[in-house]
Amino acid sequence: MEPDLFTAAAEERQEKDPASSPLAVRMRPRTLDEVVGQGHLLKPGSPLRRLVAGGEGPAGASSVILWGPPGIGKTTLAYVVSKATDKRFVELSAITAGVKEVRAVIDGARRAVGGYGKETVLFLDEIHRFSKAQQDSLLPAVENRWVTLIAATTENPYFSVISPLLSRSLLLTLEPLTDDDLRGLLHRALEEERGLGGAVTLPEDAEAHLLRIAGGDARRALTALEAAAGAAIAKGEPEISLETVEETVDRAAVKYDRDGDQHYDVASALIKSIRGSDVDAALHYLARMIEAGEDPRFIARRLMISASEDIGLADPSALPLAVAAAQAVAMIGFPEAALTLSHATIALALAPKSNAATNAIFAARADVRNGLAGPVPAHLRDGHYKGAAKLGHAQGYVYPHDVPGAIAPQQYAPDAVHGKRYYEPTRYGAEARYADVVEKVRERLKGEGG
Repeated sequence: MEPDLFTAAAEERQEKDPASSPLAVRMRPRTLDEVVGQGHLLKPGSPLRRLVAGGEGPAGASSVILWGPPGIGKTTLAYVVSKATDKRFVELSAITAGVKEVRAVIDGARRAVGGYGKETVLFLDEIHRFSKAQQDSLLPAVENRWVTLIAATTENPYFSVISPLLSRSLLLTLEPLTDDDLRGLLHRALEEERGLGGAVTLPEDAEAHLLRIAGGDARRALTALEAAAGAAIAKGEPEISLETVEETVDRAAVKYDRDGDQHYDVASALIKSIRGSDVDAALHYLARMIEAGEDPRFIARRLMISASEDIGLADPSALPLAVAAAQAVAMIGFPEAALTLSHATIALALAPKSNAATNAIFAARADVRNGLAGPVPAHLRDGHYKGAAKLGHAQGYVYPHDVPGAIAPQQYAPDAVHGKRYYEPTRYGAEARYADVVEKVRERLKGEGG
């Protein structure tokens, strides 16, 4: 018997006794129109729509690679295709399958298409777990369309999937589910007969907590809802209280409104703790944001700002580290992104601090807003266009690379701010070196010193 995504026996059991299946399974969409989120992948004419519709010919449906974090619909989309298409549907998991199983599926697909004209859709879950040789075994089948591949991965396919397979497939990136997406799914699960059938209600505070702990994961949201609903029904309660949700999921509700004051208060406390070099307090506020389901990209953006605002040149490595953390967070998402955010938060909190770069641009912008601008000195103006020389543009400009030390004493700032000092470096950390350098440079620019 071929490995099937949902075997006939399991489906028959579910039909006879729906309650025997987990709520997350019972609430799986049956058509593409029931899929939550991913609207960018489900537009008319999209690869998934065409795959379900059975597009044939030279412009037939392509193999696809679905990339996204857990719980946002990769397996669900494969399930919908399996129910909607009239093609043979075979599932393999890269955790348990190898080249032998792949070749068996391909041989079966070739017999099916040659014997009775039936095409095969192969769903391969966790393709990133396949070795290069195992992925190579898929190439002939995909290239010759013996199978239409739907591969799912939680890891960046540019690193985890071989280039020849990527080039023969369409890469579809699944977007994180929003709170509105999950809220609609919870309401459907509460009301529909295949779900909880109206057995209990869900007040706003309990719903908000479920959304926080779900972290954009539909499967986690439904699993938590099912557990909380079971506890409420067992206690004879008509609604799922916040206390019941807390008891069943073993996580206290973090008082944190991502759209309200707490969102900004906790974010502010994180940055001020980093600024104050209190690494333990910073980690506490970071943990509160993570546990409340804050968008990890928002946290990473705040850390990048902190690296320039509060550390600057006292530790020139702080900003590259924060940027690298933000890139890593965008690539991996939660839960692993918590490790990266902790790494960056600790480094920034313990780094030497300087707001000299911040003060410098604030002072310069204040002068510009107050009208201290004036014309650019003539010798600094663009001299490349015809007639510029007649206007005196670029005349008398000294090219710094032509003088010893590559510092040319000449006026650079407009008259209105000539001689102004915006950057006042501290003596903290690596900025002490810049403090020495800037004084020597300023002396050379005035024509002083050797």
